[in-house]
Amino acid sequence: GDLRSVLITSVLNLERLELDLFRCAGAQGRRDRAASPLFGGQIVGQALVAAARAVSRDEQVHSLHCYFVRAGDPKVPVLYEVERTRTGKSFSVRSVKAIQHGKPIFTCQASFQLSQGSPVQHQFTMPAVPPPEELLTQEELIQKFLQNPNLAERYRKRLNKIQAEDVPIDIKPVNPPDIFSSEPQEPKQLFWVRARGYIGETDMKVHCCVAAYISDFAFLGTALLPHRQYRIKFMVSLDHSMWFHAPFRADHWMLYECESPWTGGCRGLVQGRLWRRDGVLAVTCAQEGVIRVEQTPNQSKL
Repeated sequence: GDLRSVLITSVLNLERLELDLFRCAGAQGRRDRAASPLFGGQIVGQALVAAARAVSRDEQVHSLHCYFVRAGDPKVPVLYEVERTRTGKSFSVRSVKAIQHGKPIFTCQASFQLSQGSPVQHQFTMPAVPPPEELLTQEELIQKFLQNPNLAERYRKRLNKIQAEDVPIDIKPVNPPDIFSSEPQEPKQLFWVRARGYIGETDMKVHCCVAAYISDFAFLGTALLPHRQYRIKFMVSLDHSMWFHAPFRADHWMLYECESPWTGGCRGLVQGRLWRRDGVLAVTCAQEGVIRVEQTPNQSKL
C-alpha cells in the first residue's frame, strides 16, 4: 500500500553533521547481522545519498565506481565525507569516503550529468520471462522448502537464517536454483526485484540510491553457480560499479539479469542489468569479489 519504504525512512536516511559530512547509525534494515560485516549494498546506497546531497537537484547520477577497503562494523555509525571534486557545465564528480574507527572502509566516485538529448541511442533486448505476478517470492519458496519433512537439518537451519533477515526488498526468482543439488549450473540468474513500501514520484536520485542498495543482493552468488560442489569459506565484495541509463521507479518491479563471465584467482566477476517492465534498460552493474572455498568438494548434499 502507501506505507513508506523503510529504505527511505531508515536504511538510506543520513544525518547531516556539516556541509559535506553525514552520518548513518549502524546496519538498519536487516536483522540477525550483529556478528556480520555491514551489507555492501547499504554502504553503496548511503554513499550515493551523501554524494547526491552535494549536487544540484537538476543533476542526475549517471555512474558510480566503488571500492570496499575494510569490513564495516555494524555496531558503530558510519561517517560519509564528501569531496566536491569537480562541478562542470554538464558533468559533476563527487568523491565519498565512508569512515569507521578513524579509517576508511569504502571509497566511491559518483558522476552526475545535466539532462542532454542525443539521436545516438541503442540498447540490448530484455529477456523474455514470466511476469512477476506468476512467480513466487523468495519467502514463499523458502516456506515451500521448509514444509518438506525430509529436509536435512543443516538446510533447515540455513533457510531459517535467510528467513530471519529483515530484507526491505521483494524478490521473485525467475528460475530458482535447486538448493539440494550440487550439479554445476550456468552462471546466470534472473530476478524480479523492487523496494518494499512506497517511494513514489520524487527526485530520480532517490530511486538510484535505492537501486544501488538492491543491486548487491545475490549478485556475487551468480559466480558460484558453476561451482556448487564446493563449500564457501569466505566471500566478500571488492568493488562495485553502476551506470544509470533511463528513469525508473525502484518501488516498481524490475527484472535483474545477472551473469558471471569469469572466475579465477580467488575472485569472481559478475555483471547485471536492471530492466523496466516495458523493456527499457534502466541500469547496468558490475562487481568483482573475493571467493574462497574448501579445497575438497562436498560429496553429498542430503
